[in-house]
Amino acid sequence: MTIEYRWASGQNEKLPAMAADLVQRKVSLIATLGSSPATLVAKKATQTIPIVMAIGTDPVALGLVQSISRPGGNIAGITSVNAELAAKRLGVLRELVPQAANYFTIVNQSSALTEPFVKELQAAATTLGIQIKTQHASNDRELDAAFGQIPKQPGNVLVFPPDSFYYIRRERIAVLSAQHAVPAIFDVRDYVDAGGLISYGGDFLNVMQLAGVYAARILKGERPADLPVQQTAKFEMVINLKAAKALGIEVPPKLLFTADDVIE
Repeated sequence: MTIEYRWASGQNEKLPAMAADLVQRKVSLIATLGSSPATLVAKKATQTIPIVMAIGTDPVALGLVQSISRPGGNIAGITSVNAELAAKRLGVLRELVPQAANYFTIVNQSSALTEPFVKELQAAATTLGIQIKTQHASNDRELDAAFGQIPKQPGNVLVFPPDSFYYIRRERIAVLSAQHAVPAIFDVRDYVDAGGLISYGGDFLNVMQLAGVYAARILKGERPADLPVQQTAKFEMVINLKAAKALGIEVPPKLLFTADDVIE
């Protein structure tokens, strides 16, 4: 087996050419792991080559499959529903920073995940009696500006969406969060490993393992149309105590006890 790797480094405008190249090479299967934009581009590029996706939101809402139980077409895979976990992340953030008064989010308007994320976040905020202020950033300059627009005062917290543009800038985001003294919660532990405060979401490695199993089944002859979309049942919360100390946050014992991993 030969594996052809392609990585757009968060520059989604490069994805169509990459997908076209793979189709021209007549690959046996395309895997789009952790990226809704890549899956959408792959779907547009081919209706015959099998595609295994691993995405963070509802694939039916994005038009990738006909239904969860009967995908139809040439796409199968896994969803971690990270975009739909907004209520849980807000609850965790309130428990970690009970004195929080101002809630912010920074979103990338060009991302397919932004609409479902904002919808779920606003619905969860309304239920909890919270107002969410939204900033926009789709390049480095706008990212710096978005952090700069958050008032320099205690009580500000930040909820980051699942997005590949932000993911590859996770170290930069961790630094900006520390510089502006804004506690932030993320969707995957990689942000926390990079110096971020806390994450709650699907276990990314588990999602990749499930996707790998589907890829193997398809390469052995099964049809994507016959494989129901799986939803990961494994979620994890990771806390960075070093980041908490730098922000002056004392992590409640309950959160420490329930965390799946604690970085000291």
